[in-house]
Amino acid sequence: MTTDSAPAPAPTAAADPLRVVVLAGGLTFEREVSLSSGTQVAEELTRAGVDAELRDADAELLPGLAAAPADAVFIALHGATGEDGSLRAVLDLAGVPYVGSPAAACRLAWDKPAAKSVVRSVGGTTPDWVALPHSTFRELGAGAVLDLIVARLGLPLMVKPASGGSSLGVQKVSRVEDLPAAMVSCFAYGDTVMVERFVEGTELALAVVDLGDGPQALPAVELAPASGVFDYTARYTPGLTEYHTPARIPDDVAQRAAELAVTVHRELGLADLSRTDAIVDADGAVHFLEVNVSPGLTETSMFPMAVEAAGRDLGELLAELLTRRAHTSR
Repeated sequence: MTTDSAPAPAPTAAADPLRVVVLAGGLTFEREVSLSSGTQVAEELTRAGVDAELRDADAELLPGLAAAPADAVFIALHGATGEDGSLRAVLDLAGVPYVGSPAAACRLAWDKPAAKSVVRSVGGTTPDWVALPHSTFRELGAGAVLDLIVARLGLPLMVKPASGGSSLGVQKVSRVEDLPAAMVSCFAYGDTVMVERFVEGTELALAVVDLGDGPQALPAVELAPASGVFDYTARYTPGLTEYHTPARIPDDVAQRAAELAVTVHRELGLADLSRTDAIVDADGAVHFLEVNVSPGLTETSMFPMAVEAAGRDLGELLAELLTRRAHTSR
């Protein structure tokens, strides 16, 4: 039994603010987008009462984390470093907890043809495709290979890097004579190009979060680019794309889209958060396009739109994910 003169109990560790490092930047084509996402995340977390520090993924990162350990790390890196699993593998080696999917799952999601193969293997619908490295065109003759692609997949086509994000290198090709130039342009972003049958329809961004009760889909965001194609220009030029949340689709289609996003998240072994990109054709079929393990989190990104449509505060949701990871690692 304590008396009035007894000292008050010391504050518990839980009373201390969560200390988080937000990783952004990196040395990829998507550096500026990543810095924008990271800055937004740090600001949202600060408003949610989290001690958030924004850091680049450079040679000072690991010594800094060793000298001043964070409770958890949030990865707001886009492009190879943040999404192909390599950074996460290093954080695993260092014993640093982080929000997001494990390294092996990231490697699978980063490889778009591989991710499409997994989705198709579990009954998901995805546009037909072929993925070929630059060496194939050089060794077998670009003209002959391109003729076979058009004969197999038809026109129009979507040409995109087999890995990567932010719609970099993505082009719609409607004429045979435009295909060689599109391929050359796409090879600037990677050694392997994926050529995919174009599906006309309503493009959706499908955010998924897992706060401990299993992955849940948030309201779908509809993308309506003025050009009809959600490429890099449409994504990042103000006024060129309209966004509608929730998407203007029938309830049954929205349900199927949500189920697809959750299936992708589970089957690829993803964790915490993801964003699946899909398209709904005229018959209401939902086609899987790709999945992002480090979705954009800028003020104009689709993931925050979905969070807002779900009635959640972005900073509080991210803080909850970080708190779970910090506690799990202890």
